[in-house]
Amino acid sequence: MAAFTALFLTSCSGDPSQDSEQTGKGAVSNNAAPGQAPGQKAAAKPLGEGGSLYPRAIRLQHSGEANGRVLASSVSHEGGNGVGEIQESTDGGGSFRQVGTVSAPQAANGKGLCCATLYELPQQVGDMPAGTLLWAASFGQDEKPDRRMSIRVFKSTDHGRNWSPLSTVATASNAKGLWEPEFSIDAEGNLVCHYSDETDPRHSQKLVAVRSKDGVSWSGARDTVTSKLESDRPGMAVVRKLPNGTYVMSYEICAAGGKYACVAHLRTSRDGWDWGDPADLGTRAETEDGKYFLHAPNLAWAPEEGNPQGKLLLVGQAMYTKDGSRAEASGRTIWTNSEGGEGAWREIPAPVAVKSDKLDSCPNYSSSLLPSEDGSKVLEIATDYDGGVCRPYFGTGGS
Repeated sequence: MAAFTALFLTSCSGDPSQDSEQTGKGAVSNNAAPGQAPGQKAAAKPLGEGGSLYPRAIRLQHSGEANGRVLASSVSHEGGNGVGEIQESTDGGGSFRQVGTVSAPQAANGKGLCCATLYELPQQVGDMPAGTLLWAASFGQDEKPDRRMSIRVFKSTDHGRNWSPLSTVATASNAKGLWEPEFSIDAEGNLVCHYSDETDPRHSQKLVAVRSKDGVSWSGARDTVTSKLESDRPGMAVVRKLPNGTYVMSYEICAAGGKYACVAHLRTSRDGWDWGDPADLGTRAETEDGKYFLHAPNLAWAPEEGNPQGKLLLVGQAMYTKDGSRAEASGRTIWTNSEGGEGAWREIPAPVAVKSDKLDSCPNYSSSLLPSEDGSKVLEIATDYDGGVCRPYFGTGGS
């Protein structure tokens, strides 16, 4: 995790309600969110009933009769127990209710849980059919006295209601961190897990990938993004595949100082496994007038009328101008690009307007973007402070 580990665990903890599919108790109310995007008729709504962080959203596409449902995940901390919360929407992201939780002893009793991801298998992997859901997170960042963090994977075969342990992707060789897992399928059909790795003494942090033919056994660990400067910290990889087969990765590179510390970068791969020279730090994402995102970028792909390769959407925690000052629309803006991430990006209003301008692990931190099936709209889930509690909010706007 690039910068905000301690804050992630302490500043935004809440006491969210644990709900069952049958009761529907966790259905969202119409309480207004802290902010509202320009041009929206209705304010964004809170996801769930309490505090949680690191939201993710997917639309089921390989799950038979369940296709079209939107599932969202976030991480909460109940009395010291790290829990993954699974919410479901059957109206395209208009409302959500909690349908499942993911818990494990490795995240209980204050051991720590961080930065989870949610993924639907688009094809069979091992004995797991297409439509199987995977959830993975970083475990054990607060375990004492001898911390050994791990990235663990859980699976669901009933659309997020029930979860069971599947595998451990990696376990730290020392007391340093393993953060921010992200799944993709490479061109050979292997399941790939990308993550941020602090355990290499030659690098403060680097991006690593491993892959698996069955989701159980992982091998072939390789660096994907490193830096020649030991102090640099590439992290928070997100991978999307374009219709032409090109894979695009977004990530931040946190550095010792300067206006581009933790700026959002991009790079591409032809097969989703070989990303070229790890020391190639990629391309900084910018608008035509030189604006850039700092911290916790997230990436999405959407279809676009008249463009066979579709468009990419990008969000970051804070937006800055070319001169290094905070942009006026920071926290209320996402970007779009119709050239596979090449060239300049265009600004559009964010569906969720985040009011807080703090640069910690809550406001707009790794917000999730989920375009509609035709690409004309985008659902965003973003976190913001509600008093002293960090809460996720969701809203839909044009893309």
